[in-house]
Formats: sequence, structure tokens, C-alpha cells
Amino acid sequence: GSCQDIILSKAPLGPQFPFAGVDDRESWPSVFYNRTCQCFSNFMGFNCGNCKFGFWGPTCTERRLLVRRNIFDLSVPEKNKFLAYLTLAKHTTSADYVIPTGTYGQMNNGSTPLFNDINVYDLFVWMHYYVSRDALLGGSEIWR
Repeated sequence: GSCQDIILSKAPLGPQFPFAGVDDRESWPSVFYNRTCQCFSNFMGFNCGNCKFGFWGPTCTERRLLVRRNIFDLSVPEKNKFLAYLTLAKHTTSADYVIPTGTYGQMNNGSTPLFNDINVYDLFVWMHYYVSRDALLGGSEIWR
């Protein structure tokens, strides 16, 4: 792959979000970084060192069928294996990601970084929270 500047859309915000300049998610990910890797072939990741979802092998050319299963359809050994992986995720610090612990404004426009290491499980939970949380508009105003 190769590194390149992130180019954000200049399209106006839709009517579903009537505010501008108040939410860290508006120009994601440029609030926290402005360059990223554009990976080639079936590679992905911040350093293009992982296979895209659905691929595996040393050159990421082997297809792997991924099937999301209903937890109620799992056998007892499969449920135990699933729970063991959840426990492992809760005790494994992510090698690739940190999370911001403050807004860009609280970081003094990036000059005072506020990031923490995070375990794999909590990273998954945090990403879901971050994208679905209310927008803090300043003062006590919240947009839900």
C-alpha cells in the first residue's frame, strides 16, 4: 500500500444533522489524524499488514467463508469456545488501537493528546458507543 492524505467530502451536511462544527464525528477521521494507508489487493489495516475480511493466507488470496451464526444454535462446546474468546478479548490489549478520552477541543486542538490503551473487547464496545452517542452541542445542549 501507500500512505496518502485523507480527502473529506465537501458535500453539505444533510437535514438529518442540522448542526455544523460541533461534533468530533463530522469530519471523521481527520479530527484525530490526516493521513492513512491505501492498501492494495486483498490487504487492509493501518499498515496494510492484515487480510481484508473474507480472505486469509500469506498473500491474502485464499477466500474464507464467514457465517454469522445465531448464538442459540451453537452447541455447548461452541458456546464455551465463544465465551472463552470473549474473555480473551477482555484481557488482551489492542496492539493497533487507542481511544480518545477527550474531545478535540479538550485536547486543545490536538496539542494535548488524550488517548488510552484499550482491550479488544472494550474497543468494540467503545466504537459502537462513539458512533451512536448523542452530539454534545456545548454548554448543556445535547442533540439526540
